[in-house]
Amino acid sequence: MITFILMRKPDHYLFATQIDWDIIIIGGGATGLGIAVDAANRGLRTLLVEQADFAKGTSSRSTKLVHGGVRYLAQGDIGLVRHALRERGLLAKNAAHLVHKEEFIIPCYSWWSILIYGIGLTLYDWLAGKLSFGKSRYRPKKEITALMPGIKSKGLKGGISYFDGKFDDARLAINLMQTAQEQGALLINYMQVTQLLKNDDTVCGVEVKDLLSGGHYNFGAKCVINATGIFVDDILKLNNPNTPQMVRPSQGVHIVLKKEFLNSSYALMIPKTSDKRVLFAVPWHEHLLVGTTDTPIEEHSLEPRALQQEIDFILNNASAYFESKPSTHDILSVFSGLRPLAAPAKAGKNSTKEISRDHKLVVSAKGLLTITGGKWTTYRKMAEDTVSLAINEMGLAPRPCATQHLPIHGNSQTTGNDYLDTYGTDRKHIEALCLQKPELLAPLHPNFPYIVAEVIWAVRSEMALTVEDVLSRRLRVLFIDAKAAIEMSTMVASLMATELSLDQKWEADQIEKFNKLANGYVYQGK
Repeated sequence: MITFILMRKPDHYLFATQIDWDIIIIGGGATGLGIAVDAANRGLRTLLVEQADFAKGTSSRSTKLVHGGVRYLAQGDIGLVRHALRERGLLAKNAAHLVHKEEFIIPCYSWWSILIYGIGLTLYDWLAGKLSFGKSRYRPKKEITALMPGIKSKGLKGGISYFDGKFDDARLAINLMQTAQEQGALLINYMQVTQLLKNDDTVCGVEVKDLLSGGHYNFGAKCVINATGIFVDDILKLNNPNTPQMVRPSQGVHIVLKKEFLNSSYALMIPKTSDKRVLFAVPWHEHLLVGTTDTPIEEHSLEPRALQQEIDFILNNASAYFESKPSTHDILSVFSGLRPLAAPAKAGKNSTKEISRDHKLVVSAKGLLTITGGKWTTYRKMAEDTVSLAINEMGLAPRPCATQHLPIHGNSQTTGNDYLDTYGTDRKHIEALCLQKPELLAPLHPNFPYIVAEVIWAVRSEMALTVEDVLSRRLRVLFIDAKAAIEMSTMVASLMATELSLDQKWEADQIEKFNKLANGYVYQGK
């Protein structure tokens, strides 16, 4: 097994051009990282390149649920639900520090809905089998208002509670990056693929640009895997400009409110919105995450922006279930993510409800595989299917998948009640830093528990290279309270500049770039 030291220095990756890689993965989201873990674990020489930071796009912008998908059950997709529930159970064992059981409450304002949801969730429990998180059950009105004081009580008949999983998506992505590295993979963020290398009609590698050092490299491989999510069509067009569209993006928007709007440790599931979907209000990092929408989008970007109609949709539908109705003034952060849904075979279908949420895996050309669709919960199985196909199609050394019971970096049983528990086994390293230098215990912001040591840890051990990396995907502050993140940016930039031996110009540039980005997460009004 090759051990790689990940540092950012000019031409540091020249050595990688000399390696005969078995697999090169393009894309550092949930799917690409999962593939890197699986491939490296099977003994394949594995390289992953990501054009931005790990989980910069869709994979850091989910509803924070590890679930089978109650709405898919309602659509009759029993196979997808059973498959996802099994993966949910495996993930809860392999990343116990990040995946926690959450009890959801469906408030019912008619006796008929109690019956219908009760039957449906009994089936949901049954499909989980031995990996069940707990049984759903009827709860009378008195219990629901006691467990969730912020719920609208007028007309409430009772409700159904059921169990599912909750997690921190970007934190899991970072731990998958560390796991893949421990298994022998090389992973490089801020490395953009500019061209596919070809030998006649066979894809045999990638041409890349290091966006931080400006260096250009050619990496060769027996197999290139396109796992770029909403950008899969861009990579496919590098191979064939006339390739048909494979992905139809759908935008999902979330807003973050103070937790007092429900004042509960239980999550709310709104079973039927105005467009006949479901909406969630989930306790997350001592705040309340509410979403999501499902809006067809023609263009894709790394930083999509919420439409006013989506924000109104969330507020209007959530307010119908809240005793105290939130307004736009209560929004602490608003963020958008684009789902890479597999495009329908027939053109002209506008509703993304008709597009597959399951994954799609194809041989796009000799030497090139493309994976798209799916969701966070099923990332491991998507990776297994992809690597197995790569082995079969590209003549790689066969070895069975062993990730079903492979612990993810940091895996440990925690209560989840202490915010440092999110680091799992790495917690002791952060505490050790503080013992060596007590000044690292200094808080980054009066409204948050985060400390200086976490910034140092993110730079040294989690490949954080920008202020955005730290405040967006390591500490999650940008997604929780955008104004607080802006207030923290100056201190974080100073700490990073010292740790990375960078000058004041870099520091000032980072603050300016981050604040411009973060303003897009602050609700600006109509």
